[in-house]
Amino acid sequence: MSRLRHLLPLVAMVWLAGCEITPDLADPVRYGPFYAPKNFAAEKKLPADLRRVLVLPVSVGPLAPEETAVTLDGVIARSLQEQQRFEVVPLPREESLRLFGTREFSSTAALPHGMIEQLASRYAVDAVLFTDLTAYQPYRPQSIGFRSKLATVRDVRLVWTFDEVISASNPAVANSARRLPFQAAQGRGPVDLSPGTLLSPSRYAAFAASEMFRTLPPR
Repeated sequence: MSRLRHLLPLVAMVWLAGCEITPDLADPVRYGPFYAPKNFAAEKKLPADLRRVLVLPVSVGPLAPEETAVTLDGVIARSLQEQQRFEVVPLPREESLRLFGTREFSSTAALPHGMIEQLASRYAVDAVLFTDLTAYQPYRPQSIGFRSKLATVRDVRLVWTFDEVISASNPAVANSARRLPFQAAQGRGPVDLSPGTLLSPSRYAAFAASEMFRTLPPR
């Protein structure tokens, strides 16, 4: 009897995990509505010679502490790599500080003279990605805003821009955020489809970055 009592919690955990493999038939994660970015502009295709992109540190300004900024740097780089559009070269914050005296650059601020040319030469890149944090609420309902611009270095033109606040208070956004791990698993194992998925700031930021970079021009 004592042994059975110890096994019951384990059985319950396995049963709950199994219930999370697929969503309930009535769960809106199955049928939507789902989030679709609207405020972006992009060329029809990426330039043929755009093969290597330098990713600048995320400009967070006063919206988030330094540790959050570092986390977002990693989130942006990984999400961009997942799109497999080009080679991604992250610029560390400390390297930016050493080269230009600042850890981050806003996409709307004036840049140091010759900065783009210097970066292009040093890192052998074809374009530079700027990303700004425009809104940040790491508690329920979570909300994060990204403004991002992809600029070529040879003729210095924008081939893609994005500017949206992605808030889980929007049911379509919440459905998409919960659906993402289910799509990624493709039935290979248990997936957390509960609203608790939205509670992790880093996971929510990764979802938002993934949705943003889906709007990049195709190769």
